[in-house]
Amino acid sequence: MSTPATPPVIQSLEAPATWRTVDFISDLHLQAGDAATFAAWQHYMESTPADAVFILGDLFEAWVGDDAAGADLSLPATSFEGQCARLMGQTAGRLALYFMHGNRDFLVGPHLMDLCNATLLQDPTVLVFPATTQRRWLLSHGDALCLDDTDYLQFRDQVRSPQWQTAFLAKPLAERQTIARQLRQQSERAHAQRRTAGTPEVDVDTAAARQWLHAADSQVLIHGHTHKPAVHDLGQGMARIVLSDWDAAATVPRAEVLRLTVDGLKRIPLL
Repeated sequence: MSTPATPPVIQSLEAPATWRTVDFISDLHLQAGDAATFAAWQHYMESTPADAVFILGDLFEAWVGDDAAGADLSLPATSFEGQCARLMGQTAGRLALYFMHGNRDFLVGPHLMDLCNATLLQDPTVLVFPATTQRRWLLSHGDALCLDDTDYLQFRDQVRSPQWQTAFLAKPLAERQTIARQLRQQSERAHAQRRTAGTPEVDVDTAAARQWLHAADSQVLIHGHTHKPAVHDLGQGMARIVLSDWDAAATVPRAEVLRLTVDGLKRIPLL
């Protein structure tokens, strides 16, 4: 049986009284070879009516260090990462932009946040939104709650350590990009092997989710990571809501926003 994951000290973010619309997205897995998903994201970022956008992890398929984005958004973007940073910075000029690490982009750091005028959130964080009846919304990427994925959680502990990150970021950019490609290939092979074997995909542990909600004095958890958009009843009035992943080039394209307004939550399909 899984042991519930004890959350760290949970920070809170109180929404300004002027906010009326908040968007949540995750798992876009943006990469240079997927022009369709980038275009869908660009259109969304340029047109959303939200007062704030919360990116709950895995915006990027891989992020190997903030230096990939360049040093100055006023200069022409010379990389895909630079194009993404420029779009984030433009969006943050008209709304509040928040970012939470995922399992693919845990190396996003303060330079990118400063470059884009975005705010890095701790995982998990409680959004206090007084404009709604349910005032406290617990936000997470969700990977730390997949307790049965023991191999990944060991890897997560390793790569989130300051020692590993310092050593990795000291490597040349090209070497880091090569390592990231190799890790993605290993992950894809592992997923393919599980599908072939008929092994069920790992999901969020219910007891752990309930424990986090109790600790946060919240009734609703919003997260990504699993790519299984749904609403799960956790009992005692608690629920977890799973965000959609994005893939505009799929046979059935996927790109969806979870929008919170004074009237409640609504899923907004973009394609």
